[in-house]
Amino acid sequence: MTKKVMILAANGQIAQIVEHRVLTEDQFADVDLTLFLRNTSRLANLQDNPRVTLVEGDITDPAAVSAAMAGQDLVFVAVVDHDQQNRLTNSVIAGMEANNVSRVLFANILGLYNEVGGEFGRWNSEMIGAGMAPARRSDKLLADSGLDYTTLRLPWLNDRGVKYVVTTKDQAYNGVSGSRQSVADVVLTIIADPSKYSRDSIGMADPDTEGQDRPVY
Repeated sequence: MTKKVMILAANGQIAQIVEHRVLTEDQFADVDLTLFLRNTSRLANLQDNPRVTLVEGDITDPAAVSAAMAGQDLVFVAVVDHDQQNRLTNSVIAGMEANNVSRVLFANILGLYNEVGGEFGRWNSEMIGAGMAPARRSDKLLADSGLDYTTLRLPWLNDRGVKYVVTTKDQAYNGVSGSRQSVADVVLTIIADPSKYSRDSIGMADPDTEGQDRPVY
């Protein structure tokens, strides 16, 4: 049975890693992709793939998001909602409710629960600044929505290989940096088994970077 996965902000670097692996790895041969982005020409190389549907639209437009969600099994929101009105999160929740879609993976940031300690935690909060409040609201909106959600608390990103440890909401964040490949791997793990990390908020980072006071690139 074909599994239908929708990716919002589908032109992002992590999103494109996920897309490439879904379309080239045998374990995902039964997955079809709906890729939603502002300008579909950016993914023109995928327009002739029979397993890909490209949808052009604004991710904060509730009607456009809802129309594209029809028939999906899982939604991956590949961008953090830093909007002060949380239009993206609200659009996603409304679209999923309207289309009876329950499983969503939503990118967010580390530090939502003050789970990042020490000098790095202080620096991280300073760097994120005013973006922290809407990020926290996004996570709470999901948790209160009744959807089968997973918040993905991304580390500071680099382009290294796959190496990470997952921490849950009640655990201290392990590491400060992690690779885009690693975040994509977590997403793919959940696409393969949507029951993983259900109704949870997870962090993922390279444990070798634990204790650093600045991102590791």
